[in-house]
Amino acid sequence: METAVRTLFDRYEAFFNRSLAGDFDPDEVDRLYASEFIGASPAGVMTGKNDESLRKAMLDGYEAYRTMGTKHMRLRGLRITPVDEHHCVAHAAWTATYARDDLPETAIDFDVHYLVQTLNGEPKVFGWMAGDEQALLKGHGIL
Repeated sequence: METAVRTLFDRYEAFFNRSLAGDFDPDEVDRLYASEFIGASPAGVMTGKNDESLRKAMLDGYEAYRTMGTKHMRLRGLRITPVDEHHCVAHAAWTATYARDDLPETAIDFDVHYLVQTLNGEPKVFGWMAGDEQALLKGHGIL
């Protein structure tokens, strides 16, 4: 399972950076995410379906990231905690790089904890837990 989950996050990183560059592949969303998911942050808990509403939210999100100057997302570490033969928590350590005319290049480290299910050898994200992204960005002068 560990090798498959690491491959999933390599694809996730590549997908994120392609999407930042304006090359969003809706079919990759289906390969990365389960049919339903849960997300949690200090803003609350939400659930959703891997459907057109997720794709629109992601497109809007990548546009917002571009507007705030996000240039690159790098997966700098991944620790996997197995739960059983089908599930794990993938603790992802990310570095986001921002640059704008009014902002010097700024790298921000943050962690997200993903819930991953592997069925038939194929891992997919079905949830995540993240910290306060807005406060982190404000603290670094991005917002």
